[in-house]
Amino acid sequence: MYRQTYVEIDLDKIQKNIETIKDKYSKYKYYFGVVKNNAYSHGIESITAMINGGINYLAVSSLEEALKIREINKEIQVLVLEPISIEAAKTAAENNITITIDDTENMDLLIKNHIKIKFHLKIDSGMNRFGLKDKEKVNYIVNESNNDQYLEGIYTHLSTGREGSKYYKRQINNFKCLTQDIDLSNIEIVHLDRSLTMEQHEKIEFANGVRLGIAMYGFSEQAVKPSWKRRLLNKLTFKKTIIQESKLKLETAFIFKTHVMEVKNVKKGEIVGYGGTYIAKSDMKIALLPYGFADYLYNNMGNVYIKGKEYKTISINMDVTTIQVDDNVQVGDEVEVFGDKISLRRKAGEVNQNVYKLLASITTRVPRVYKYKEITKEIKY
Repeated sequence: MYRQTYVEIDLDKIQKNIETIKDKYSKYKYYFGVVKNNAYSHGIESITAMINGGINYLAVSSLEEALKIREINKEIQVLVLEPISIEAAKTAAENNITITIDDTENMDLLIKNHIKIKFHLKIDSGMNRFGLKDKEKVNYIVNESNNDQYLEGIYTHLSTGREGSKYYKRQINNFKCLTQDIDLSNIEIVHLDRSLTMEQHEKIEFANGVRLGIAMYGFSEQAVKPSWKRRLLNKLTFKKTIIQESKLKLETAFIFKTHVMEVKNVKKGEIVGYGGTYIAKSDMKIALLPYGFADYLYNNMGNVYIKGKEYKTISINMDVTTIQVDDNVQVGDEVEVFGDKISLRRKAGEVNQNVYKLLASITTRVPRVYKYKEITKEIKY
């Protein structure tokens, strides 16, 4: 690469995380790897390590993402989680991609156009995103399915899953009510749980699939500290704040790295960056780093890590970030923006976002460098 800014992905850790999850939660038959948004910014090339770790079905947001997978792997089963048009369904069928159906009109069009395809029926159990909320329509689609339009699975998305959540129980009950006329044991795949609910609750008896998203990448939901709003609410209502220890020992695989481009001296009173937003209070030394908010949106005035020490950011431009340094920092030094010494959770907290949004904000102009089984490979976008 020419610009020494990239994300390093340790695929061995992703594979190990999945093996750890499967060992702890071994009662499922289908383990879906959710790889939407370029595998949560880890890169779709991560799927090889996922499959080797035990993922036997992949899930994506759009058909475009599913077709990207097909460029890498022709065999792994892929489910598109969002409903797609009939024209898109034809393309999905040609590429052995499973689609989601959540309305009777699309089901009728599949039949009318003689599209032979596998599909999963989406139930809206209370999140009010995609899915059916009408039992008669659910029954209609189940009854109309056949060898050509093969109903492979039924699923829902649980909007909340914290232990003791009444809404979680309500959604499970809604799912049961909407599918009560169906013998779920005759459905090949039934999946409701995701990473969070898998950890927080006992396995749902009639489900044999689980969708693994953020957990694959090393983030255990049970270890999350409650937000300050939740802690305050608990205090006001005399509820005890409990921070649960995760049952899983997972490792994050993602490190955002760059290198020092230049080091220069700045005199007291001189400005740094656009608009004079930083004025040197004394003679100082700065380093220029080749990344900015065009590389990840939530770039902030937090610290970076160089040779065993943290250094403060003082200016951010589209392509360049400036930090205050000392004589220990030299041109060419490796810089960790976040990922290992400065965790993603910490960085996300500094910008008042969650890890999902932080990862999603990293643009595809940042190359991914993969480490897997002692082999290093760079992927440019």
